[in-house]
Amino acid sequence: MTIRLGSLAVGVIAVLTAAGIVVRYWVHAHLNVWFCLLSLFFSTNLLICYWETCLIRYFDLIRQRAGYWRQRREETGRSPFVEFLKTEIPLIKVLSPQAGADMWAFYTLYDESYTDKRTYGFNIDIANGFFTLVPTLILYSAFAVAFLPAHFAGILGVMLFWQWEYATSVYMVSFYVAGRHKLISRADVAIYIWGANATWLLFPLLGLYVSIRLIVDGDYSVLGYR
Repeated sequence: MTIRLGSLAVGVIAVLTAAGIVVRYWVHAHLNVWFCLLSLFFSTNLLICYWETCLIRYFDLIRQRAGYWRQRREETGRSPFVEFLKTEIPLIKVLSPQAGADMWAFYTLYDESYTDKRTYGFNIDIANGFFTLVPTLILYSAFAVAFLPAHFAGILGVMLFWQWEYATSVYMVSFYVAGRHKLISRADVAIYIWGANATWLLFPLLGLYVSIRLIVDGDYSVLGYR
């Protein structure tokens, strides 16, 4: 049996998000819109963290697959985005590097820095993958069940969310400074560059607000805890 890459990504994010929401409701018997939104963000980042570790671990495979997707674009004359989402992966290999490698290989159609170890984008995503996985799990758990003092959770949140906001902003600046936006169409820039990175620009702003409130209020009231 196989599963499509797009379905795999949506499924993993949905399961992780639902897990946090269910635990929150089971423990506290109520939900909060800010928590639900941040659950979606944390879950997305957890999946991306795993895939980001593939950047350095399977660099040669990514370069190989990047050539494949470039060839497919040349053959069809259009973006192979739908074909990419429909890529079939055996169920027994859902945790294999193929999914992560293919994701980065496809993204290199719009930003080739992910096949160059010297670039900012390549290295900042490796750092995010290896260094924010555990803090993301801790903060997600703290927001779900409030097991940390609010001040501690808030400080950790400010550190993490500011890192995501800053790192993504610098990536966007580097993309334009390097002139990579001139190599693709404006539509591709909007969809695949801004669209793909909007999650790490917008959600951290909400996270910063929530985290600062945790510090200032000294409790979890911003997340609906009473």
